[in-house]
Amino acid sequence: MTMQSHLPPSNDSLDQDERELLEAVESGAMRSIATPDLLNQLRGSAQVTGQKDQRINIRLSATDLEALRVRALRLGMPYQTLISSVLHRYVSGEFRDEQLV
Repeated sequence: MTMQSHLPPSNDSLDQDERELLEAVESGAMRSIATPDLLNQLRGSAQVTGQKDQRINIRLSATDLEALRVRALRLGMPYQTLISSVLHRYVSGEFRDEQLV
């Protein structure tokens, strides 16, 4: 089975390393070493990690909400996903507000 190219019509957006990596994957020179057991374990971990089981309601200013929607649109994601991602990254320590600490 031949893999279809994932290169954009103009691959000028890819640097040399990215082009080489993509070509290696698409030619079959590079193959996954993941075993079926490892893949199942990773799928299970991802499922549990990504599980969203709580709802919240918050009030935001119209200006902040509009700014979030614009930023999410630029990133190509729903604004709720952006908010959730920012909150997750903050509580996991990836973001820190030095003024709050």
